[in-house]
Amino acid sequence: MPKFFSDPDALAEEIIRDVGTDLVVGLPLGLGKANHVINALYARACADPDIKLTLLSALTLEKPRPKGLIEHRFITPVIDRLFGGYPDLAYADALHENRLPANINVVEFFFLAGRWLHVPAAQQNYISANYTHAAGYLLARGLNVVTQLVSKRVVDGVPRYSLSCNTDTTLDVLRERRAGRASFKLIAQVNSELPFMPGAGDLPADEFSAVLESPATDFPLFAPPSEPISDAKYAIGLNAASLVRDGGTLQIGIGQIGDALAQGLILRHRNSGAFHDVVTRLSPARPAVAQEAGAFETGLYGVSEMLTEAFIGLIDADILKRAVDGVVLHGAFFLGPKSFYRALREMPPDQIARIQMMPVSFTNEIYGEEEQKRRARIDARFINNTMMATLLGAAVSDGLDDGQVVSGVGGQYNFVAQAFALTGARSVLTLEATRQAGRALKSNILWRYGHETIPRHLRDIFITEYGVADLRGKSDADVIAGMLAIADSRFQDELARVAKDAGKLPRSYDIPAAHRENHPERIATALKSARDAGLLPSFPFGCDFTDVELRLIPALEILQDAQRSPRALAGLLWQGLIRTPDSADEACLARLGLDRPKTWAERGYRALVSAALEQSRAA
Repeated sequence: MPKFFSDPDALAEEIIRDVGTDLVVGLPLGLGKANHVINALYARACADPDIKLTLLSALTLEKPRPKGLIEHRFITPVIDRLFGGYPDLAYADALHENRLPANINVVEFFFLAGRWLHVPAAQQNYISANYTHAAGYLLARGLNVVTQLVSKRVVDGVPRYSLSCNTDTTLDVLRERRAGRASFKLIAQVNSELPFMPGAGDLPADEFSAVLESPATDFPLFAPPSEPISDAKYAIGLNAASLVRDGGTLQIGIGQIGDALAQGLILRHRNSGAFHDVVTRLSPARPAVAQEAGAFETGLYGVSEMLTEAFIGLIDADILKRAVDGVVLHGAFFLGPKSFYRALREMPPDQIARIQMMPVSFTNEIYGEEEQKRRARIDARFINNTMMATLLGAAVSDGLDDGQVVSGVGGQYNFVAQAFALTGARSVLTLEATRQAGRALKSNILWRYGHETIPRHLRDIFITEYGVADLRGKSDADVIAGMLAIADSRFQDELARVAKDAGKLPRSYDIPAAHRENHPERIATALKSARDAGLLPSFPFGCDFTDVELRLIPALEILQDAQRSPRALAGLLWQGLIRTPDSADEACLARLGLDRPKTWAERGYRALVSAALEQSRAA
């Protein structure tokens, strides 16, 4: 049986007495970190330079850090409401501030997107790894402690502990320990908000060396709010939804495009006519035979490293219902808003049993039980995001050409490889066609880039808001033509010229007229009727924002766009100075502390926000 603690400092002392002063500690990816245990070990190592502490982790979660007056005033109350009781990880602040002691090392294989750019200690200690290789790398470094947030349940007077949100690498290293190929102490911190997930991560107490449980160390789970789905992301999600076959298998990556895809599948299931109409308006040149638009009679089976609220929406809509050994959804970790955790906690036993948390070696690979996995993962669609893509079909998903790491490879390569290994499977990589870089608009489809995550020989399907490029088995010239067809029209000519100069595209090639109208305005027009009818809500699976905040969000997006153009910003300012806000607008201005401006800056922001509110109402 484990030793039980209510004080994390006492537990840290016990770990050091038991393991020694050379600590190699594994921290689960994302939500599953035992923050109080980690902070106690960190504090102990800070106080004693003879203790060598190596933290092996991924996806260190941090509260948002607002910039600028308006962003600060809007997001700070949201942070307080959603993250107020979440204990910060002390090592993260030290890394940002370049004050990590010499005896402490933090190594990660996946970053919170963009958070660790230009932080030398984080960048230098990053391990580039497929998610399925991470457990092996942990063990190779001499892993001797694993700390994990767990859920607790007492059955017939006996406690059991669920690995819940993070079975991913923990189950894989536990398998190695049981086989005698690893030796480490598994330490639990109990959290009352964490859902108890049945299955392979439901463990007896004797798997753990120590358990921390106390009201003083209980805390609200990290719960990032859902973000509104833009027109571009909805267009991408709808295009992706038209590739999913009834009776097939589904994996979804992180972010709003996954939510857009799920809502697209729900629209298709409930109103196939409306779904077909909107997809046809989005991509009028796409052959109807290349679209899947019918309802889901057999339904889908889900196998995804990450579970999101979108999957719960698909279960509720009776789309995720093709069971494999009684299970409709296999996953390896989860993270989401408070409503997602609540839905899992409140699911009846017969429903939660249909969701099984598994090791990442199960979800992300077909090796091991390969015959059964091949039978289960029929017509699979592995749908993930990428940042940029080349005209020749390489994907840039995790880093920049100067070597800086934005996020990580994670499971993307795993799923691309599965798509080529499984009969009928496809890898679908999604990206917005453009991005803002300061005041400049940049194409996310490039001729070349100095870093690649997925090489061109594994090119399959790419989707932007402007359509679908099916590249598998195509020649380089045909691949370039396919990528040009889904590029933003403001960049098509230059991209085509570079490809022709390189001798990879015939000089005589002209981009078809049907793909020459790839502009945001066309996408907005194509979606407008479905948006107006409530078929494509900005928050399809609920949100954590108040009504006033929901009114502010589109206005602040308008203001953000205007800041890229001095002329647009001046026009917005003038419009705001000459109008009188109504009572609804005054409530929004009060939410930002602009109802009674005291400085010239506040008066200017009041006018800008007031005008943006009026424009958002007219949109």
